[in-house]
Amino acid sequence: MTSKLSGDHIKLAIQKDGRLTEDTRNLLRTVGLHFESYKQRLFSICRNFPMDILYVRDDDIAEYVAEGVVDLGIVGRNLVVEADKPVEEIMPLNYGHCSLKVAVPAESGISRIEQLAGCKVATSYPVTTSRFFEERNVDVNVITISGSVEITPALGVASAIVDLVSTGSSLRLNDLIAIENVLDSQSVVIANRDSLADNQKAAIVERLLTRFRGVMAASEYKYVMMNVPASALEYISTIMPGLKSPTVLPTADPSWMAVHTAIREDMFWDVIEELKTLGAQGILVSSIEKMFV
Repeated sequence: MTSKLSGDHIKLAIQKDGRLTEDTRNLLRTVGLHFESYKQRLFSICRNFPMDILYVRDDDIAEYVAEGVVDLGIVGRNLVVEADKPVEEIMPLNYGHCSLKVAVPAESGISRIEQLAGCKVATSYPVTTSRFFEERNVDVNVITISGSVEITPALGVASAIVDLVSTGSSLRLNDLIAIENVLDSQSVVIANRDSLADNQKAAIVERLLTRFRGVMAASEYKYVMMNVPASALEYISTIMPGLKSPTVLPTADPSWMAVHTAIREDMFWDVIEELKTLGAQGILVSSIEKMFV
């Protein structure tokens, strides 16, 4: 097992341990990358792709990318905006969705951010928060807090908070309500600008992004196999908006046809229910994402 980073590889920084770690590692494995990952490991060498993976604090990823320590990073957009570093955001990855929100005590009577003028606002995102209130022309005193921001109103430290919200359960537990959205976030790929200008590195980056795009597109569809009455085939074809026209194969019984197609996940159940009413039988469903590599 090699213990040195490879000079001819691109370098990717990901979160060592946190909210995006598991999904990021799963994505890298789904696109066919082979690498070892243990909590104590600082980096991994991909065995089948010219890339090294560095495991770092998520707060440092944008800095490492901007300084050229690594070529790419996968991190939440909220941290990219907060870091305010000269990096290129090149692809959203559609996981780790959350929002940065202004929240106040439920019984405060505050419903608009203008009511916070002159108040203290606690947050772990002072750059983003300050910019947000400045753009709204609301003068507040931003207090930087590391740790449990939600408790600061109860302690009398601040009248409001700006914090990351996923399900909203933490706000509810602390009797807080969100009154304004500051930023929508998800995991994104960011790149060093000099790396993108390097033809050799840019080619490797594009190979990786192509894999990401394929898996993300595949995750939006379900692959469906079924037997349908030949008499209903023409109409059934019109209600299955897949990647392209369904594949239709004959069966031993000429009154039935075997149909293979892809159905968008957001309309999957509605289509399946209608297919059953039309007599479709033996419906088998598979994830295109799992079949991709």
